[in-house]
Amino acid sequence: MKVTKTSLEGVLVIDPVVHGDDRGFFFESFHQAKFADIGIDASFVQTNISRSTRGVLRGLHYQQPHPQGKLVTVLEGEVYDVAVDIRPASETFGKWVAAMLSSVNKRHFWIPPGYAHGFCVVSDAATFMYQCTTLYDPAADAAIRWDDPAIGIDWPISEPLLSRKDMDAPLLADIPRERLPNVST
Repeated sequence: MKVTKTSLEGVLVIDPVVHGDDRGFFFESFHQAKFADIGIDASFVQTNISRSTRGVLRGLHYQQPHPQGKLVTVLEGEVYDVAVDIRPASETFGKWVAAMLSSVNKRHFWIPPGYAHGFCVVSDAATFMYQCTTLYDPAADAAIRWDDPAIGIDWPISEPLLSRKDMDAPLLADIPRERLPNVST
């Protein structure tokens, strides 16, 4: 597998080795020992799959307490996937990175605990899978506004389809520091 470090501590882009022929393909989506060797020593306790249509934007989501690490990939279609550092003590607080994930490139994106996560669908539809290191906790569920100007994410769409939760999410500057994760990667 090819691992690409990003400008944010611990956030990785992972391209698996894909074995294919005219019958189809095979690749290891996760191998605990190999992932531990690249710094992802995670135990996944929940796997989620969502399906969205073109223009849907989900995020920027996180949990506090109980921050989640997420290993994300696309099973069908293509998405623009974003991680935002929301650890108040981090030198890269408020900075973001993105990766294009698709069923064609089979790329994974590792987002450690302490980051907000979001994605938008750029294909007709997309089926998105994410493995989480902690269970979803509705009481800890939180969001940051997708178009926060202080973060400045360069989304590939200008008028996304949003949930009410994402439309009403606060700006990062308006979130009390105790409501942000205090973790290091």
